[in-house]
Amino acid sequence: MKKDRNFDDLAKKFADNIYGTAKGQIRQVVVWQDIEYILQELNGASPLQVLDAGGGIGQISQKIAALGHKVTLCDLSSEMLTLAEQEIAKNGLIEQYRLVHSPIQEIGEHIEAPVDLILFHAVMEWLADPISTLMGLLDNVKPGGFISVMFYNYNGLLFKNLICGNLTHIEQGMPHRKRFKLQPQQGIKPDDVYQCLTDAGFDIMGKTGVRTFHDYMHHDRMGDYSFEQVLDMEQKLCRQEPFLSLGRYIHVYARKPFTEVTSTVVTNLNDSNKDKG
Repeated sequence: MKKDRNFDDLAKKFADNIYGTAKGQIRQVVVWQDIEYILQELNGASPLQVLDAGGGIGQISQKIAALGHKVTLCDLSSEMLTLAEQEIAKNGLIEQYRLVHSPIQEIGEHIEAPVDLILFHAVMEWLADPISTLMGLLDNVKPGGFISVMFYNYNGLLFKNLICGNLTHIEQGMPHRKRFKLQPQQGIKPDDVYQCLTDAGFDIMGKTGVRTFHDYMHHDRMGDYSFEQVLDMEQKLCRQEPFLSLGRYIHVYARKPFTEVTSTVVTNLNDSNKDKG
């Protein structure tokens, strides 16, 4: 039976490989641009209440906390939470945080009220039931609040296998290769995520491709270029099609409406209009 991935056995290696590389730097820069837009839209509330769901060591949420906002960070891995606490303390942000050892699916038991912003970054691809988990999280966003979702893109995974000639692997359904311990368990189809958000009544405000070409480059066979050039080009292309949809990850952010028109209200309005007629 498929289970959610717990990183107790690989917490340090995972943090180093994800955040201490060019891949991690590109991710941080392009996603932070979107987060800045979200924070600008939420500027009426201060401090914001933020939930970092499956937050790892909280790279993005620490930047939010540094602006004075309050963060609850939950993770299934106690080892990852220990690393997070060390990093947060080192950066002088411990008073802005509450750390919770909990599965994402149970986070509602640990927060008192819906929050202004949920970060759900690079988690879905490690879950047994990613769409249901996302749907459950949406209940914890307050009206007018945002959810920020970054996921391992099925289309990017497919394209990578195509250009590498792994056609047999594709024909087999691209099963997870367990020998690659840091490779996500699955790619998530973008339309499934978008449909989940819209079905819940959220308005999708933006989409960004994360590493639209960097991971496809043959770094040992290329001409002269600098990392700064790569980063600049990634920023230019990340919100343009077709590059956006080929990103190894996709970041999508959506807003919950301030008010919800219930079926009862609609019925009463219709009855009132009939009486006037």
